Amino acid sequence: MSGHGSPLALEVAGLSVSIDGVPLVTDVALHVAPGECVALVGASGSGKSVTVRAALGLSATGAVVTAERLAVGDHDVRGLSERRWRGVRGRHVGYVGQEALGALDPLRPVGREVADALRLHTDLSARDRVEAVRAELEAVGLDPALATDGRTAGTLSGGMRQRALIAAATIGRPGLLVADEPTTALDAGIALRVMEQLRAAQQRGTGLLVVTHDLGLVAGWADRVAVMDAGRIVEVGPTASVLEAPVHPATQALVRAARSTRAAGAARPPSASPAADRSALPVLAATGLERSYPGVAAVTDVALQVAPGRVLGVVGASGSGKTTVARMLLGLETPDAGTVTLDGEAWAPLPERDRRARRHRIAAVVQDPGATFDERWDVDRVLADALSGGRARRAIGALGDRVDAALRQVDLDPAVRTRSPRTLSGGQRQRLAIARALSTEPEVLVLDEPVTALDATVQDAVLGLLERLRDDTGVAMVFVSHDLRAVRRLADEVLVVDRGSVVEHGPAEAVFGRPEHPVTQRLVRAAERLAAGPAA
Repeated sequence: MSGHGSPLALEVAGLSVSIDGVPLVTDVALHVAPGECVALVGASGSGKSVTVRAALGLSATGAVVTAERLAVGDHDVRGLSERRWRGVRGRHVGYVGQEALGALDPLRPVGREVADALRLHTDLSARDRVEAVRAELEAVGLDPALATDGRTAGTLSGGMRQRALIAAATIGRPGLLVADEPTTALDAGIALRVMEQLRAAQQRGTGLLVVTHDLGLVAGWADRVAVMDAGRIVEVGPTASVLEAPVHPATQALVRAARSTRAAGAARPPSASPAADRSALPVLAATGLERSYPGVAAVTDVALQVAPGRVLGVVGASGSGKTTVARMLLGLETPDAGTVTLDGEAWAPLPERDRRARRHRIAAVVQDPGATFDERWDVDRVLADALSGGRARRAIGALGDRVDAALRQVDLDPAVRTRSPRTLSGGQRQRLAIARALSTEPEVLVLDEPVTALDATVQDAVLGLLERLRDDTGVAMVFVSHDLRAVRRLADEVLVVDRGSVVEHGPAEAVFGRPEHPVTQRLVRAAERLAAGPAA
């Protein structure tokens, strides 16, 4: 029970989860009081998501869940059937998962998805439900017209889907909100708006459990923090105490990595790469890029260039056109107007058959590399296929030494060669994706949100790896991200995109330290406010 004499929003004691006899979570104790924000942090694979999903009756098929105490408000939820859980979710607890598209029906109108908690658990009229949905959508920065215009989740960007999911979780005013990485897919401005919305729920008395890898977010918004490692809670306490004087080695590693990223971004001088030549001709350049879709001008008159050994950061709000620019640079989308050149030669628009012989010169690394690996292949075949240009087939064994070298280049143990990419951690999969991209010895790497979904220790390691590769190989990089800290650490120059147009361009330190355009100012200010937490 809480000190207020009312039930805790969430109370967990002795929670253990296993699958096929393999323990995933052991003897977890955790509680959230009404009006309190608790952050659950830990490295990838530490058991955070397994814990919260077990607490909400959402464990994977075959999981064995036991607990001495598992209560949402005054409801003992141990052993509830799925039918009875549906009476708890939405009414007493709202859940925001990591995979927004998986949580929302891609073919169902967003307005109906958000209205479900009201339709199932209240007696509001249809008209009142529509008005409530409009208000909730507007509160998370979405167009209120989504309440009635029939647009589906499948037509929205990733950031918009995440906000719709948060609206669906908060609209029923539950006593507990559980948010698993609620800001990972969002730019700083929208992330701030989402956290303010969650904060408003907290101020109404809702208990808030936030699972996140972003210690900057934790420092600014959480009252208490619990740290998981190897399936156990290893440290818990007031946020300031835990983050300023961490006791457990796992907590110390997380804090050290977060500080490293901040310090590297703040201290990195221009032209830190020895391989960079400021007078070198650009290896990749674009002029006058335009791209439109029905009713939408996605990109308008974008120009950029990047030289060997240099990193160009591309930032902007969700839906600003960053990924469309990246896809045109890679030749995956054809510009309606404008050109892209690679090594001074035409690259886009060209038929793929005219690019094929030079395709190895430019490579991509994306946010979720797991979706780009053939699930039937092991690591050995993934890299052998890339190293041979798709011609390995039965000659994989002959490439063994080169596969080992590719793995070592990205700090992966060659022992993973026989494993499926699905069995690797998020950080290992990202390293494998980088190894695959580098296997053709490209002159340009285009990285689209490559570290956004990684915890602090893995993010620090991957950014450090990219720095080393840039310095050792002289590869040029286009680094697309909404994470301003990561961009500031890695980029020499920054391009700020808004509504498809470049609104500011210059050295990273000047753009972030003395932003001139209102859009850039808002992004930088939002990132600072997000790290600082809610206003007193």
